[in-house]
Amino acid sequence: MVASAQKITISPVTRIEGHAKITIYLDEQGQVADSLFHVEQFRGFVLHSTDYLSDTTSLPINDSVALTATVEILQAIARGNGPGKVMLALGYSGWVAGQLESEIQHNGWLHCEADDDLIFGTDNDGKYARALRKIGVDPLMLSSDSGHA
Repeated sequence: MVASAQKITISPVTRIEGHAKITIYLDEQGQVADSLFHVEQFRGFVLHSTDYLSDTTSLPINDSVALTATVEILQAIARGNGPGKVMLALGYSGWVAGQLESEIQHNGWLHCEADDDLIFGTDNDGKYARALRKIGVDPLMLSSDSGHA
């Protein structure tokens, strides 16, 4: 934390995966005049086949899929010695501890078994329907309205 008479910065905010900071501006009396919560917007990660693994930066998900979120994997892909299969995702979403698990338990998410085609296939427009079919859901039967039964 860095403090001054006008500004206090807390960076990184470790409870948010180290990807955020808080800036607090104080007035002349030392009262909070304004505060900003900054979430890092320029994040990305690569889901990839396990034929490429970095000992220090790759996280194996299972025997065939891993996740890496460093510039080194992008450089390896550009040089032609990266993984054989890749799916690049840009952006950032954050949850507090246990939030995602709770949302899944309360049926806030639909999920299915992943396969290479869903992860690495090039027909991105068809992935949603294929994933729904895997769990027996007809997308035409879904409603955007919510309610209680």
